[in-house]
Amino acid sequence: MSPPSLLRSEPGTPGRDRAGRVAPLSQYVLKLTSRCDLACDHCYVYQHPDQSWRRQPHVMAPSTVSATARRIAEHAAAHRLGAVRVVLHGGEPLLAGADRLDATAAELRRRIEPVARLDLRMQSNGVLLTPAIADVLVAHDVKVGISLDGDLAANDRHRRHANGASSHAAVRRALALLRRPAYRPSYAGILCTVDLANDPVRVYEAVLAEQPPHVDFLLPHANWDRPPERGDGTATPYADWLLAVHRRWLADGRPVPIRLLESLLATAAGGASRTEAVGLGPADLVVVETDGTFEQVDSLKSAFDGAAATGLDVFRHRVDDAAAHPMIAVRQIGLAGLCATCRACPVVHRCGGGLFAHRYRSGNGFDNPSVYCADLRELIDAVSVPAAEPPDPPTDALGPAVLDDLGTGYGSDDSVRQMVAVHQAMVRALLVALSPEAAADPVAAPGWELLAALDVTAPDAVRAVLAHPFVRRWAQSCRDATEVDLAYLGCVAAAAAVHAGVEAELVVPVRDGLVNLPTFGAVALDTVDGDASISVTADGFAVRAGRQRVAVRPGDAADPPGWRPVRRLPLGGHHLLLEDTDPYRDCYGLPVAPRLDRVTAERWTRRLERAVHRVGAESAGYAPGLRALLRAVVPLRPDPTGRQRSAAAGAAFGAVAVTPTPDDAALAVLLVHEVQHLKLDAVLDVADLFDRTDPRTLTVPWRDDPRPVEGALHGVYAHLAVADVWRTRPGPAAAAHHRRYRDWTVEALEALLGLGALTPTGDRFVRRMRETVDGWS
Repeated sequence: MSPPSLLRSEPGTPGRDRAGRVAPLSQYVLKLTSRCDLACDHCYVYQHPDQSWRRQPHVMAPSTVSATARRIAEHAAAHRLGAVRVVLHGGEPLLAGADRLDATAAELRRRIEPVARLDLRMQSNGVLLTPAIADVLVAHDVKVGISLDGDLAANDRHRRHANGASSHAAVRRALALLRRPAYRPSYAGILCTVDLANDPVRVYEAVLAEQPPHVDFLLPHANWDRPPERGDGTATPYADWLLAVHRRWLADGRPVPIRLLESLLATAAGGASRTEAVGLGPADLVVVETDGTFEQVDSLKSAFDGAAATGLDVFRHRVDDAAAHPMIAVRQIGLAGLCATCRACPVVHRCGGGLFAHRYRSGNGFDNPSVYCADLRELIDAVSVPAAEPPDPPTDALGPAVLDDLGTGYGSDDSVRQMVAVHQAMVRALLVALSPEAAADPVAAPGWELLAALDVTAPDAVRAVLAHPFVRRWAQSCRDATEVDLAYLGCVAAAAAVHAGVEAELVVPVRDGLVNLPTFGAVALDTVDGDASISVTADGFAVRAGRQRVAVRPGDAADPPGWRPVRRLPLGGHHLLLEDTDPYRDCYGLPVAPRLDRVTAERWTRRLERAVHRVGAESAGYAPGLRALLRAVVPLRPDPTGRQRSAAAGAAFGAVAVTPTPDDAALAVLLVHEVQHLKLDAVLDVADLFDRTDPRTLTVPWRDDPRPVEGALHGVYAHLAVADVWRTRPGPAAAAHHRRYRDWTVEALEALLGLGALTPTGDRFVRRMRETVDGWS
């Protein structure tokens, strides 16, 4: 919801300011279609008392779109509005097709943009989304929210086709399309309706797995005449459901803004709500139906037949006439528009009486508290923060304080811990997203069941395996359908069982003659490809393929034939792995080294140990990030030209790849350089630092080819750290290296600041880097 208007209405003068003028409306819902391709049984448009949709044209005519656009522009100009929001809605707006959407968006922009900035959005079930339609959305800068109620079972509880068929796979295809770089700018987020029959944490994880920019959890539409289901009869089941999400969300480090929870945190600190579901801000919104009639907010259709009607339309009436309608105006006057019970409530400034439609009772209309009053009170009391610690604004999950800290190039222990928490939440969410397919796969299903059980009985063991960088890379490749290897879930589960010392029996895949257990190593078998069985006991495991059997006790001094343990050294409370066995480590665009012999591996581990110590001694500011983020080093083959090469990959968060180096001093520089890339990848997972739709490139001094903004950001963030490392080393050669990397950093920072492609958050982040460099001299 928009912030309160400067023309706030006064009590007793609904919808008007002190001069008697109509309080303007800045938000419009255009019912582009009045039919839907799904038959959701909880839909307030089709399944509730108001059935006026039956009398509406199936699609809004171009003449109605034009008339609506003229009325909006007229109103915006008269009230000097800087911006308006228009949401294309339905029914299902995608039923209009790509051409009609293209024409509608073009007409709205043509009419409105000359007088006010147009924030154009769409709410859709996503089933009909195609690349052709997504191209239209991007071309007209339309942000689309998709409805998804969780995993397969949760979503299909209500969101089905008329013939009962599932919609889940089609919706997930739409979300995968929106995650593509070309379409990501149009991905607004996910809308999820609460259902007590669904497990809240599983729903949260399934939604998070789709990597939405925002999430909105909605209470199902109900009122005093049609009260909500109460499940097992507990007093506040909806608060309990949402608080389970809230606890997990906080534990994960708030990896994505959840509008309801962010709003409750904001109002606790005296800020404004971002949703009409809570808070006292004005609901300055009107709906335009497909025939051009003005209606009140369409959730009122859940109250009674005709509840949303105004008797006005875009052809004969102005938006001012709609804004002056008593039932629209009363929703703009804040506290004065609430019933006596709400006005006397101590949390009314946070609750705002709840959603208007949820207050209805026949006999006295909407002059009641919300039917969810007890749940809202419980939720508000629980979702709070101390006054001395106001929540970070919901611009990103890490918050300005963390970004300012990371902008120095360093990153404190607290900041890095938050980055790790976000990463861990993403890995879990990816696994939950795979769970429907895994549960249906005869080989993967036992692995999924074991992993889910261990997450309850031995959570530390599960966390240890999910922290392995290449588990994320495997899960992401399955989700993106680049390498669908569901059977590998058995290897992940088996590794967790070994960590937990829990007995288990699983079928696991053999790939290139190896069975891999992430964090432990690999078993070499005579079978090149196929399946093997693994038996886990309290002190180890045994792998069988045909007549061959390899029994392993991790940590034994004598390794059995065929066992290739991962080498490791202590680092910051965990072990840094020298990873030369994992099948998903080849993701850097550089040739990875094969399994190292014992002498070479020992040389690598000694050099790594000294390099990590050197970073702590020479460049202590980078040590927290290196200790907490670095989980694995992948040896690369030597570069034929003799250059020292290194790489990091966002899909393998926590791992870096390096070629052999002549000494620990060189390796320390490479490690710092690549951990900077890991940090920035973690930031970009949850924060928008630049306009991803901006196609411009810029020249950077360390490359001959022009670089996109993201590439330049990565380079400058890494080179800032490298310049800082050389700054602390003695001697003229180090001073020359420092000057070169410092000059590169300064030139690229100026280019980034001058390009105009950074978001306000990105501009702040880059200026913080510039302040750091300036502080050196």
